[in-house]
Amino acid sequence: MAIEFRVDDLSGAATQALVARHLEGMYANSPACSVHALDLGKLRQPGVTFWSAWDRGEIAAIGALKRIDAARGEIKSMRVADAWLGKGVGRAMLDHIVAEARRAGMTCLWLETGGTAAFQPALKLYESAGFTRCGPFEDYVEDPFSVFMTREI
Repeated sequence: MAIEFRVDDLSGAATQALVARHLEGMYANSPACSVHALDLGKLRQPGVTFWSAWDRGEIAAIGALKRIDAARGEIKSMRVADAWLGKGVGRAMLDHIVAEARRAGMTCLWLETGGTAAFQPALKLYESAGFTRCGPFEDYVEDPFSVFMTREI
């Protein structure tokens, strides 16, 4: 596997399909009021950098970094394509986002993910990468379907 990371403008059909798959999964596993995933329009807003990961011409994963301020960022829209699940692509995307956040001068990252059983693989990934659970940040509020995490980088 030779993963290539690209800053993505979200115009390609494969990228749009994986974003749609991500959103479907969020709504299938959380009540609508607890889904904080960004749609295509919000992923294109200023302050958000979106990457896609490719393996031999096929999309393997997506992920985004939303700048909160000069020192802090939020990881958004992490999703691995079904065919690449369990192959280390999620870890590679997470490592890429962390490295890009450091390169941008950030010193702390935050994220929100789901709290149901469907999100256990994501929680294990984030915990294994040094993220720890915390309370809500920015505009988030306590929610039994959300888990908030942070990590200094």
